[in-house]
Amino acid sequence: MMRKFKSIVFIAICATLLVACNTKTKKEEGTMVDNNKPVKVELKNHDGQFQLYVNNKPFYIKGAGLEFGSIASVAKNGGNSFRTWRTENGQQSGKEVLDAALENGLLVTMGIEVARERHGFDYNDSTAVKEQLMRIKQEVLALKDHPAMFIWAIGNELNLRATNPKVWDAVNDISKMIHQVDTNHLTTTTLAGISQQEIDLIKERCTDLDLLSVQMYGKIIELPQQIKAFGWEGPYMVTEWGATGHWEVPKTEWGAPIEENSTLKAANYLERYQKGILADSLKCVGSYVFLWGQKQERTPTWYGVILEDGKETESVDVMHYLWNGTWPENRTPQIESFTINNKTAYENVVLKAGEENLAVIKINDFENDALNYNWEILPESTDLKDGGDFENRPKSVDFTVVSNKDGMLKFKISAEKGAYRLFGYVDDGHNHAATANIPFNLN
Repeated sequence: MMRKFKSIVFIAICATLLVACNTKTKKEEGTMVDNNKPVKVELKNHDGQFQLYVNNKPFYIKGAGLEFGSIASVAKNGGNSFRTWRTENGQQSGKEVLDAALENGLLVTMGIEVARERHGFDYNDSTAVKEQLMRIKQEVLALKDHPAMFIWAIGNELNLRATNPKVWDAVNDISKMIHQVDTNHLTTTTLAGISQQEIDLIKERCTDLDLLSVQMYGKIIELPQQIKAFGWEGPYMVTEWGATGHWEVPKTEWGAPIEENSTLKAANYLERYQKGILADSLKCVGSYVFLWGQKQERTPTWYGVILEDGKETESVDVMHYLWNGTWPENRTPQIESFTINNKTAYENVVLKAGEENLAVIKINDFENDALNYNWEILPESTDLKDGGDFENRPKSVDFTVVSNKDGMLKFKISAEKGAYRLFGYVDDGHNHAATANIPFNLN
């Protein structure tokens, strides 16, 4: 059965509800940053409601996860902070990242690389654990006095496929060390989802942390209830949320996860922010949407709100609205439908090599801008990792374009039998683009 994505209607329904929520966050926002000294970050509890303060000003995190993406774009769209995953990302030093944040008026939750058990680190090895602590201390000392420094995030998803609870002893020792050498900033650690066991371990072994960080995707709407059910009584932030995870979506008969198109993603971002983040006004102190940039993870378009060529997707429009209470002046094209031979991605599309096929992508553009249509075929990715680890992008596959006009592509493909995806990209000439892909099996 063909699925129709009613995102435009959904966004209109939610808009009124969210304006009130945005009013609160706009009022609470404020950072009196002195370019010559670090900011003082505090957490206060007002009758059971937690509130961040930066230099004695209330601060609600309107942030994005950003490793190699555009820092200026976050600021332009109304964000006030971004997070990293490590102090040195291979392209920029930690100081360079913080300098760029300062230039754009943003604060940084700085990630600290902490070894993962799933990568082979042994937390029973006391010498290796001590060496890690000493390495991290030098990283903290180098960056702690920068005026854009905000919160230290100790490790990323250390609970993922972990069995040794001593990892949390190490996290607590790192937090203690940070508080000894840096009295201005808070500490946290990020979890891949939450469970009763993880909350119990954190409460028992990580008492020095200032707040908890949770990372959830399709099920983030359940987070406020889970926080309560599992007995977390302290403050927390959401350090990753966004598109429905590739482990959460339907699959084709041959096992290919079906990626939601950019318009459905945008509608989900709006709903998830409202119900999964703003809904907990007592304990949640803000969030970092994932990912303000682009990465290959199952596909090149799955998790980034920015495409490989730098164009912004509709999810950027949504975040602009959530952070400002108003939509951008020029909106991103919206996808009404996308089919190959009249079948959607959910209908197990099978093509025959050398035969002609018809792909149709229907678009709504608010300003009726002139639209450009581009197409790409990729083999299904086989370099599959977990926890966001690096994946290689598949190489494009040649195909024959019979005709390409106004969102209607007639094409033939003569390649090896197997699993592929047809990607459609539609841009409006204003650095915005809609995107969708359909997995297909080639016989």
